Amino acid sequence: MQKIHVLVVDDEWNMRNLLRIYLSKSGFQVTEASGGSEALSVIKQSSFDLIILDVMMPDMDGWDVCKKIRKVNQSPILMLTARTETQDKVHGFNVGADDYVVKPFEPEELIARVFALIRRAGMAETQPSPIETISYRGILIDSKSRQVFVNEQPVEYTPKEFELLRYMAEHPNRAFSREVLLEQVWGDDYFGDIRTVDTHVKNIREKLRQAGLNDTPVQTVWGVGYRFHAIEDRDS
Repeated sequence: MQKIHVLVVDDEWNMRNLLRIYLSKSGFQVTEASGGSEALSVIKQSSFDLIILDVMMPDMDGWDVCKKIRKVNQSPILMLTARTETQDKVHGFNVGADDYVVKPFEPEELIARVFALIRRAGMAETQPSPIETISYRGILIDSKSRQVFVNEQPVEYTPKEFELLRYMAEHPNRAFSREVLLEQVWGDDYFGDIRTVDTHVKNIREKLRQAGLNDTPVQTVWGVGYRFHAIEDRDS
């Protein structure tokens, strides 16, 4: 399956490198540009499904780049900015931006916003396919049948409990905030209580315990959220 192609435009190498690492780990193809002029040149040569664009760049600011991009390309544009003023955000939307992330940001939040833009643009079917099976110390998560087994015995989960467990297991050892988990599992149109994540995690753990698994891989990361702690390799 063809990967979603993301263009990252930022004059700071450290920021481009950080975004490349997280986007690549999330299954995206990444191309980098170090400034506005380079970005416009690259866009003429290749097609991109989504563009991440910094506002403050020395050769051409992100707003001007955004306006020029919109003349030739309608792909979603996510802007990065250190500006928090409302008028700056409004100006960005007026020149064609689709979303904003204010620096400094958590990489997981940016990835969640990228996936949200992809869904809105109707590209969800081109996202990376879920890993078919994930196994860890007696746990088997089967994406095709949407079943979880502990020591080969089935464990009954609700659809959201299954999706939450699977999502964390697909990204082992990564800490996710409750906001990111809500975005990825419940969707960006969910307006309920953020603590629903805590309730679902509690249910996941209790059902694993009842199935005979005392050492749960679903761990609390204090001050952040949750992670699926795994040491063993995943089966695919």
